[in-house]
Parts: sequence; structure tokens; C-alpha cells
Amino acid sequence: MFSPMDSPTPFDSDAPFGDRRAIIRRNPDDASEIEMVEAAWGSNPQFADGLSYRFVRSEGRAFPAGRCLIPASEFQLRVGDKRYRVTLDGGNHFYLAAIWEPAMRDWPLSYRVVTVAANPEVAPYQERHGAIIHRRQVMQWLDRTVPEIDLLETPPARTFIVEEIIESPRQAALAL
Repeated sequence: MFSPMDSPTPFDSDAPFGDRRAIIRRNPDDASEIEMVEAAWGSNPQFADGLSYRFVRSEGRAFPAGRCLIPASEFQLRVGDKRYRVTLDGGNHFYLAAIWEPAMRDWPLSYRVVTVAANPEVAPYQERHGAIIHRRQVMQWLDRTVPEIDLLETPPARTFIVEEIIESPRQAALAL
């Protein structure tokens, strides 16, 4: 649907606060236009008692404004010293539901990922994960044509494949 999505990238749940990433949203100055812009991950800590929030729970919430999408080929998570990649079973890319906040003072345009309870494949590793928006649901999320409760659901069993990320050891020096 969006040409920049020819090669979506992994979403690292362990990325640092303020990490920058592309988001897709309705242009706030021209709602007929969809745009891809760069945003920082996490809410402005100046307006949250010094705390930063990178996620927002979906349960009991409505998101009437500021909806955006995070394109992803997978999401990654960490459990102890181990890292895992989570992909859709069919290998398709997807979007994470998110909300964006305008730039304020010295904090740039930012976003937070909307979460749902973990599905059966992810639950052994963590309690929650980002809400998955499939390509066919993009406009439903951005245009609010479908109620949140119908889009922000825990995916059913056999939706994901979870694989440990094995990093190959690095050779410290070249032996001659």
C-alpha cells in the first residue's frame, strides 16, 4: 500500500527511549493525505512527572485522535540474556498500532505503541505485545472506521513464530 514499505524493518521492544523511527499517519494539516514521518519513541517526560511512557494499554481506552502505524517485519523482545524475534506465521509484514504526540518544547514529535495481552506464542516470554494491524486494516485504524475493540485484539494461537536470535561470535583478531 505504501511504497516505503517495500522493506519494513524489525521493531525492537528493547530500543532506547527516544529512538527514532518512521511512523505512518494522517497529515494533521491535510487529513486527506497520508504521510510517513520520523518520530521519537516515548512520551515527553516534561509532561509526565519526569516519567517516559513508550507503551499504552488498549483495554478500556479509546483513541479518537493521534492514531499512527509503525511498519514492521517482526518485533523483537528480550528475556534475560536471550533475544527473540516474533514474525507473523505467513512471513508478511505488519503494522503496530500506535498514537503520536506533537512536538513540545525541546521534545520532538513522538509515538507510543498500543499493547494487547500476549497471544499464546508470546505469552511464555512476556505478558503483553504491540497490537498488530494487518495491511487490510490500515485505513480502518487511521480513519477510525472500525471500533478499537474490533482492531485491538489479542491475536489467536498460531499467529506468530517465535525464534531465538543467535548472534554469531565475533572474532577478536585475525589470526595469521
